[in-house]
Amino acid sequence: MKEPKIEKLQKMQLVGKHITMSLSNNRTAELWGAFMPVRDSVLNRANDNYYSVEVYPEGYFEHFNPNTEFEKWAAVKVEEVTDLPEAMESLTVPEGLYAVFPFKGTPANVPQFMQHIFGVWLPHSKYQLDNRPHFALMGEKYKNNDPESEEDFWVPVRLK
Repeated sequence: MKEPKIEKLQKMQLVGKHITMSLSNNRTAELWGAFMPVRDSVLNRANDNYYSVEVYPEGYFEHFNPNTEFEKWAAVKVEEVTDLPEAMESLTVPEGLYAVFPFKGTPANVPQFMQHIFGVWLPHSKYQLDNRPHFALMGEKYKNNDPESEEDFWVPVRLK
């Protein structure tokens, strides 16, 4: 695995749908299935990317349990939040440092990839997790369930 880029993210506004789930009760497909048919109703889109966002409760990683629930979002970035489409909400991702990990593969490869980030890279880095949203940025090279699919995982960090 390549070393991540450390990026300072400016405050970002997203619009989309969210669901409460856990890793043991993964409802990601249900969430995206509800979002994709109505994604074009979002006004003021900043780009063509999609954002898969996790908002974890405080202490989620210190006391990891696959049954602990968190908020999962399917969203797009907007220039400003105006006229929210029906059944959609906005999420503000505050500014801060992120470790950006490029990923290539299918969803089946993600758990091992994440295990490396949290079990190997993070403990040996000069960073610790910060309590802000985590997200995957799915751009033009993203191809759902394709081994050639590429996306970037953004993990919120701060100096130890």
